[in-house]
Amino acid sequence: MVVSSNKRLKQLTALVGLPLIMMPLTACSDLALFDSKGPVGQAIGDTMIYTVLIMLIVVIPTICLSIYIPYKYRAGNDKANYQPEWSHSNLIELIVWGIPIAIIVTLGIETYKQTHALDPHKELISEKAPMERPLKIQVVALNWKWLFIYPEEGIATINEIAIPVDKPVQFLLTSDAAINSFFIPQLGGQLYAMSGMENKLNLLADEEGVYQGMSSNYSGFGFSGMRFNVLVKNKEGYDAWVNGVKNSGNMLDDATYAKLKLKSRDNPVEYYVNEDPLRYKDIIDENAGLKKVTPVAEHSESH
Repeated sequence: MVVSSNKRLKQLTALVGLPLIMMPLTACSDLALFDSKGPVGQAIGDTMIYTVLIMLIVVIPTICLSIYIPYKYRAGNDKANYQPEWSHSNLIELIVWGIPIAIIVTLGIETYKQTHALDPHKELISEKAPMERPLKIQVVALNWKWLFIYPEEGIATINEIAIPVDKPVQFLLTSDAAINSFFIPQLGGQLYAMSGMENKLNLLADEEGVYQGMSSNYSGFGFSGMRFNVLVKNKEGYDAWVNGVKNSGNMLDDATYAKLKLKSRDNPVEYYVNEDPLRYKDIIDENAGLKKVTPVAEHSESH
């Protein structure tokens, strides 16, 4: 699937929509949802602005009339047309029913189209490299940290992702703790990670940089620290990052993973070499009751 924004919608957004929406937000410094760095995020942002613009067709006239009517029919205005016997107007009925129905139909059609166009399970195709296969990253939500496994690279990280620019990425999501929500605001929407099952989120970054990822679902005392950086690099930079992780000297074996499963807060970035290609599958199978669970001793949260 190639995700591209409609030209007319972009022009409307640039000329009218964005200034209107940003006026009440001028005091905010972090507008990640309106600073998208990928086609999925851009399409979501455009849809949000389009929806607000359509609703303003009702909101703006309503606000204007709520000021104009009390002023015109104030007690001191002798020129106002006083009609105490008035009770019905076909024109008013047409306006108050017709416009909302048209708006609901318009928003319904747009929602239906975008829901299917932005299905997170659909693989993306890079316009710059249409033959490029997506990079697979296995994501495991833990208490309270993110484990990222790169099965093709044989590495794993805690609370940091690196991806090549203009290359589709498929995130395979699961949890080895409570249900959680994986969210990179500047690249696309959030998607849930649930134990014993797998979810899929396809994203693409079209600009190099460092973007923020987070948990957007409360999962316990330390969930606010479940933040991570997404490093979008060119091919050379990405390869160098992968080699740096491989040279970290840390092995993600069963004993190490057992420690990672323990509750901890505000975890630093960690790099590992992962030689077990079935680790992610085993995590899902354990939580689905298909594999014997290895007991893990509880300990108090680290600070």
